Amino acid sequence: MAEAFVIAIVGAESTGKTVLAQALAQTLSRRHGLRATWVAEWLRPWCDEHHRTPRRDEQAGIAAAQSQLIADASRGHDIVVADTTALMTAVYSHTVFGDDSLDTMAIAAHRRTHATLLTGLDMPWEPDGVQRDGPHVRPPVDARLRGLLQAHGFAYSVILGRGPQRLHAAMQVITHALPALASTAGVAAVPPARGLTAPSGLPAVDRVPG
Repeated sequence: MAEAFVIAIVGAESTGKTVLAQALAQTLSRRHGLRATWVAEWLRPWCDEHHRTPRRDEQAGIAAAQSQLIADASRGHDIVVADTTALMTAVYSHTVFGDDSLDTMAIAAHRRTHATLLTGLDMPWEPDGVQRDGPHVRPPVDARLRGLLQAHGFAYSVILGRGPQRLHAAMQVITHALPALASTAGVAAVPPARGLTAPSGLPAVDRVPG
């Protein structure tokens, strides 16, 4: 079976990753007939079960579980949309604990993805249980993410906008990525999206070359 095309959605907290992941998978499946699925963030059910955030010594397990969920979903699907990857765990481990020991593992896991979408900070922060720290952590998390992606040669696209605009921006990126990788990912090329609009004063997509 051909390898699934894995789309990684990363970004600071409260930047719309989950909503975008679900909408992107549904759009690719319903409109384009692809076997697409999305992988939820493992940290959320973990926090719900334990009623707290992970300790430093538990971070590696969280990262490994996220990577395993993505690998499991890749079997039997054309496209997997991952609501975060191990890279996010590594970034937060550094931000919260000053620990960068997960970086090497997280970068290696991220190399198994095919496209990276980084959700921008243009959405308002909203509380959501124990796993969110506050709006003050978003800029340093965003900066750390960009720094790691750039330092290790990952191309990524910053996705901006609200609601349908965010989905349209993501689809614009994916429709450019899929034709070039269709033969290796085992999927048909998605037709170019039409009628995309950017939010006032903001580009729909901010591409960063690898």
